[in-house]
Amino acid sequence: MTETIKEIEEFIESWVDNSKKIKKAYVELKKDLEKKEGVFFQFKARPGISYSLRCIHTNQKRNLFVVMDVIDDNPEDRWLSVCFFEEMIKDSEEKGDLIPEGLSGEDGYCFDLDKWDEYDIKYLKDRLEEAYQSALLE
Repeated sequence: MTETIKEIEEFIESWVDNSKKIKKAYVELKKDLEKKEGVFFQFKARPGISYSLRCIHTNQKRNLFVVMDVIDDNPEDRWLSVCFFEEMIKDSEEKGDLIPEGLSGEDGYCFDLDKWDEYDIKYLKDRLEEAYQSALLE
């Protein structure tokens, strides 16, 4: 097990989920990313601020295709912010917030999730697939 994977797993194991099931959402999205070929993870833990999972495809010129942050300003009520470069996805339902120059100096979309919701998880998985397909072409 690589050091990054070990660090991610230790974070997940130490996380006590609450009734909003954000841990469940995080694990579900991470598992979806693990199934994608050519993807590797970077992990940056900043307790009290965020736990950042960055996914990179081996074909990419950029330093990531998605960043999934667990916002940790209140560890008992964590939430997710899942961000993509603007041109790598389509937000047909306008669920994301456009963040000008907010993702490595480029425009991006961030989708905030503060509770488990099947539909929102599916919507995010669809965006993950779009970003992944875009990363294949970089």
